[in-house]
Amino acid sequence: MATTALPTLKPQDFASDQEIRWCPGCGDYSILAQMKKALSTLNFPREKMAFVSGIGCSSRFPYYMNTYGFHTIHGRAPTFATGLKLAQPELMVWVVTGDGDGLSIGGNHLIHALRRNIDIKVLLFNNEIYGLTKGQYSPTSRVGTKSKTTLQGSVDSPIRPLSMAIAAEATFVARTMDLDPNHLTMTLQRAAAHKGSAFVEIYQNCKIFNDGVFEYVTEKTTKSDNAMFLEHGKPMIFGKDRNKGIRLNGLTPEVVTIGKDCALDDVVVHDENVENPTMAYLLSRFMCPAFPEAFGVVRNVSKPSYDELQAKQSADALAKKGKGDLMKMFKNDDLWTVE
Repeated sequence: MATTALPTLKPQDFASDQEIRWCPGCGDYSILAQMKKALSTLNFPREKMAFVSGIGCSSRFPYYMNTYGFHTIHGRAPTFATGLKLAQPELMVWVVTGDGDGLSIGGNHLIHALRRNIDIKVLLFNNEIYGLTKGQYSPTSRVGTKSKTTLQGSVDSPIRPLSMAIAAEATFVARTMDLDPNHLTMTLQRAAAHKGSAFVEIYQNCKIFNDGVFEYVTEKTTKSDNAMFLEHGKPMIFGKDRNKGIRLNGLTPEVVTIGKDCALDDVVVHDENVENPTMAYLLSRFMCPAFPEAFGVVRNVSKPSYDELQAKQSADALAKKGKGDLMKMFKNDDLWTVE
């Protein structure tokens, strides 16, 4: 049977006719550009893509993509996306959320979408502040963050998004940043290819309310010592001279100098496919200045997706009992009267 070849798509084919309304210098521009670039390489039709968002600066995203899109309600994008994927399993469904929308009012919904392993791709733009509502502290804001709602500095312990995703059993967990376009594009491509719950944290600069919060991993002078880029099957090394690494002392990670403290063979080799999430969780806890912060795919394991399991369950029930009759169910003898 002959098949019709899909048209070759270019990044500009994904641009909508809507005026982009983010602040000048916002990291969201980079994420939008790399998303268009990543999708253009997938050989996947636009009419089978959908972007679902909640509320926040990041949630303008569906307007700017020439695909299907749903701008939903605060924190509930994962719930809408779950229903959409179950109703239309052939769609590639993306959720775009922020640290406030996704981890505060939406935290519960996000956790359950990830634990179910529904085949959706969740992008969490993390700028550690509420941008749309003008600069209140967020669930990821660091202790001491001064904002309009924490004038003397936040005393809340921040959520670490990767730790939350791993604890929720997400089968794909990764981190990237707005100011590394090549790494961002590659990470989006890998999330798109994953079957199951994919979670990507993106460090994103808010130029107006939290400018420069991630400079220690984005600036050329400090990036090599503070950011460790993970590669599957390769040792965890970093540093300007590529001579620093991560060694395990039992279950306690430690930074070592290769050639001084140990040999290269003593450095932990990254295995993103290992089923046990212990090492992935340890990586999610790495924070500067004690450790370099991990970027790349932290975890990538294969499990049956929720939508596949639901489809099989429905097919098995249909094969066993046949097609149901809704009116017959309404009118059966199993009734009672409330007096």
